[in-house]
Amino acid sequence: MVAKDLSQELCGIRLKNPVIPASGTFGFGLELADSLDLNVLGGISLKGTTREARFGNPTPRIAECAAGMLNAVGLQNPGIEALVNEKVPALRKIYDGCIIANISGFSLEEYAHCCARANACPDIDIVEVNISCPNVHGGGMAFGTSADAAAQVTAAVKAVTRKPVFIKLSPNVTDIVEIARACEDAGADGLTLVNTFLGMRIDIARRSPVLANRTGGYSGAGIFPIALRMVYQVAHACRIPVMGCGGVASARDVVEMMMAGATAVQVGAENLRNPFACPEIVEQLPILMEELHIDSLRDIIGCV
Repeated sequence: MVAKDLSQELCGIRLKNPVIPASGTFGFGLELADSLDLNVLGGISLKGTTREARFGNPTPRIAECAAGMLNAVGLQNPGIEALVNEKVPALRKIYDGCIIANISGFSLEEYAHCCARANACPDIDIVEVNISCPNVHGGGMAFGTSADAAAQVTAAVKAVTRKPVFIKLSPNVTDIVEIARACEDAGADGLTLVNTFLGMRIDIARRSPVLANRTGGYSGAGIFPIALRMVYQVAHACRIPVMGCGGVASARDVVEMMMAGATAVQVGAENLRNPFACPEIVEQLPILMEELHIDSLRDIIGCV
């Protein structure tokens, strides 16, 4: 078999391959370091981080459902100082790939503070900004459901960081292209899409919601066709690179995402079902490329 080129480039940062564990599904990378070779991964998107440490939502936080799962973890994390002073330096000692800090916030000020701290951390390569959090100053609306609010976050973050900024979009909107274009116009270097879909399960014996939070984010194979459609729409409407995410579970899913326009592909819920999912996908990609007569993955980005 002829050697295959899996390498990609995101905003000038070289990835050995496009496979990246999605935020919230791979911890800080350190938790799995004894079980698999992290250095086979193109990048790692770290657990979502806020200014202060958060315990998260009450339990139960997880609910199974057909072709996926619901989660309402509630951004449990140790806070931005622990991320930049402890987690990232420890990861860099054992991992030579792209480290992506995933930043969440509840106000423009919190986003800006956390991204400024991430910018000052030399081992962080990309800042990924999750705009699915409630906007405290806007009556609880998520920043990601309003083009104006999404643009405000993007501009606030870009003002404090020189690192590439990827805005992670919520799919719970009427027109995701409008949100994407607003972020691009405000200076975003790239986009990650999609985050989870809002869902719910009910325990019919107890006649109450399964999740203590009542609703949660639906992820897993069931959302893949919708996520793929959104990646296709946004990649063809914007000029900045896209990281595709949502229901990816195989090498074939990665190739589909890239054909739709994604430059890199994040694997989320599948990591929780199978912690070895990402290395397995990386191993399968050259075999699939041979089958499809693809020599370089860069050649198929947005080919559909």
